[in-house]
Parts: sequence; structure tokens; C-alpha cells
Amino acid sequence: MERYAMQQLISWKNKKRRKPLVIEGARQVGKTWLMKEFGKTQYKNAVYINFERNRIMQQLFSQDLDVKRLLNGLQLYSGEKIVPGDTLIIFDEIQEVPAALTSLKYFCEQAPDYHIVCAGSLLGIALHQGTSFPVGKVEFLRLYPMTYLEFLDACGLGRYTDVIRSHDTQMISTFRQYFTDTLKQYYFVGGMPEAVAAFAESHDYAEVRTIQQQIIDAYEQDFSKHAPADVVPRIRSVFESIPAQLGRENRKFLYGMVREGARAREYESAIMWLSDCGLVHKVRRVNNPGLPLNAYEDRKAFKLFLLDIGLLGCMSGLNARTLIEGNHTFVEFKGALTEQYVLQQMKTNPDLSDKIYYYSNDRNTLAIDFLTDPYGQAVPIEVKAEQNLRAKSLQAFRTKFQIPLAIRTSLSDFSKQDGLINLPLYMESELCEYLK
Repeated sequence: MERYAMQQLISWKNKKRRKPLVIEGARQVGKTWLMKEFGKTQYKNAVYINFERNRIMQQLFSQDLDVKRLLNGLQLYSGEKIVPGDTLIIFDEIQEVPAALTSLKYFCEQAPDYHIVCAGSLLGIALHQGTSFPVGKVEFLRLYPMTYLEFLDACGLGRYTDVIRSHDTQMISTFRQYFTDTLKQYYFVGGMPEAVAAFAESHDYAEVRTIQQQIIDAYEQDFSKHAPADVVPRIRSVFESIPAQLGRENRKFLYGMVREGARAREYESAIMWLSDCGLVHKVRRVNNPGLPLNAYEDRKAFKLFLLDIGLLGCMSGLNARTLIEGNHTFVEFKGALTEQYVLQQMKTNPDLSDKIYYYSNDRNTLAIDFLTDPYGQAVPIEVKAEQNLRAKSLQAFRTKFQIPLAIRTSLSDFSKQDGLINLPLYMESELCEYLK
């Protein structure tokens, strides 16, 4: 399957001042596959080292971190000659040997010609637990579940992807139903690579659900294995509450929905743990669309989304027929799925990823689903699940704050009038192009 992050890796390879690259992301989003595929397709050879339960590597890195000695040890272990520029060195599950993380500093300073990429499950947790980390000596790339366009490519529908990227809105409108149908499929399957691969091969929705449930079960096992024992119950409670939280009209996270009478201080560490793992996305409220938006954050109010729309549907017990056939029982939750979808696509864009907020006034009488400012201008984004183009809140918001550009995303055709762009949901990948 094609992952668009491969282009970011190729750009990293071609840099003159390259540093070791750390790939972050939740478990099972495809980090290991991506690193191996990068080595196979872009280098003469690759040396793959998995640090999990690897006593030889633990011993190698437990002594001094002399780069020449480490390179010699890696060659002996792998049986491969490591040639600068021709060999990709892959460190997987690097968090299992903290000294290996520290060694990246010395590779950066003393051996910059060697190409090193590394990743690990729950790496975000390891980095926040006081591991000696080479700040300023590494680069980062965050990998997310597969996007809708990557899903189309994996299903052999690259011709649809090409049309979306061409911005031929008339052609896209002509084949609207094709895009709508595949978007519904993506709502169910989501972007976890194993689920996408299974669907692309068999189109078996039951198999996809089984895989998604296995992934969720693995995440919940991680809670017990890697989180502090006293925090585990709270982590599980927060995680399991997310579908209900998103099912509410305004999506705002309420501690009282986790447990009656719950307070923020009881669950802050649990939410931080889930966020560090990449399992949830925290979208903060702003109370003013001034620039920069982060200056107007309300740190007490936020929405909490899952990392993947398919996993959200699985946790919600949403069956394929309800989704694909548009059953009336699906209407109430469709808004939550659509908002999850839009957020998920936005997170994969480096220009947007860390600049996503939502707006509501203090009385909650005016709300905007998302607000972003990647190019020096606050842009509101209103999310509509179907073809409903009524957006009273969006118009009121634009009038109040004199906002020149706004995005409404729905299943309606592309249009642009008076600074309001209606962007079809299946064109969400092109959001930044229109913002620019």
C-alpha cells in the first residue's frame, strides 16, 4: 500500500543537514512497515534492528556510546556492511533501550553521513518519563492512520484520487455518488493499515470489525502493561467514554460522563497518557478568533477524538448496514463520525496538525466545529454530515468577527461565494490548497 509519508521520508533523505529521524505514532498505524519499505525502495540495503527483548543490543548500548564501536556492533549483529548514504539503519522499538535514544545525539554530531530512522510503540510515553533524549539532535515525523485518499489507493481506486487532486470540481460532481459510497466505506473501515488491507482484499465488513476489535483489545492491554497501576482504571474509563462524549451535540468533553461527580484533576494524567500514546486527539476551545489562536486557548474546555474513525465506529457498535445504507438510526451519530473524519484528515497535514481548535462563546449560544490559522488568518470550518447547507452559526460568527474566509464541508458539491467555500467531504485532503 502507498503511504504518503514516504514522500516526507524521501525529502528527509535528500537533506544536506539531516539528523536522525524519529517516527512517532500510535501502535499499529504502520511505522515498522513504512521504515522497512523506505529502506527497501530508497537504499541499496537496510539494517533492521528490533530492540524488544534484544539482549545483545541492550549490552551493546549499555557500555560507552562511541559511534565507531556501535556501528561495528551493528554490522556484526546484522551481517550487513553499513555504508553512509547507501544503508538505512532502522531502530525499531527503540524505547526498550533508552541508551539507544541517547546515542542518536552522538550519531548526529559525530556521524551525520549515516542515515538513521527509528520508531517505537508508546514512544511518546517513554519521552515523557525522563528518558535522556537528544533534544535538538533529531527530527520528528508523526504517522497517523491512512487517509481517505490512501484508502482509495489501497482499494485500487487511484483514478478517484487523481481526480480529487486535479481539483476538477465539475468531474468530481459528475461522479459524486462514487465518492459518497467510498467515503461511507472509509467511515466504517477507517485508516488502520491492517483493516484497510483486509477490506481491499475481501470487502468483508465482518473481518474488518474483527481486526478493529483486536486492535482496541491490544490498546487496552497496553494500559495495564505500560501505565502506572493507579492510573489504569481512569485511562480505561476515559477511553471507553469517548463515543458517548462525541455523541453529544456540542462534543465538549465532560468529566461527569466518565464518572458521576468526577473532577478534572482526577483524570488529567489519564488523558495525557492517552494523548502521549497517540490514541486520542485533544482539540482545545478558543474564546476569540484572534491571532495566534493559541493565545486564546481555554485549557479547561476541549473535545477528545479517537485516532481513527473505524475504531470509533467499532467502539460504538455501529454495524455496516446502518452506515452504508444510511439507516435512520444512524442519523444522530453521523455528525460525530463526520467531525471525527474531518479532524482525522486535518491531523495528517503538517501545516494544520498543531493548529486545530474549536470555538464557542461563554454562553454556548454560538459554536464553530473547528478553527485553524496555518497561514496567518483565522479560518472557521463548519462540518455538515450530509447535504444540509444551512450554517447559521457560521454566518453569525463571520459577521461578529468580520471573518473574510470560511469553509463549510459537506456532501454537497464544491462552490465558492462571498468568501465561503463549500468543500465536499471527499475533498477534505485539499483543504490547505484552498486556504492558501
